[in-house]
Amino acid sequence: MRHSEFWERMEHHLGAGYARVWADTQVMAELGGRTALEALEAGVGPRQVWRAVHARLELPASER
Repeated sequence: MRHSEFWERMEHHLGAGYARVWADTQVMAELGGRTALEALEAGVGPRQVWRAVHARLELPASER
């Protein structure tokens, strides 16, 4: 998964105005106590970050 696809998915589920705010404020244990944005900046792959976001948002399996 590319970063652009990650952000497209985030915007699809959270809206363009809220996706980056959410990614910068929601700390997730699955990402080592980091936010999605911090994890991406630290080099964690977008797919791994998306899996953590997917679980946190309790999205259907078809959205993985």
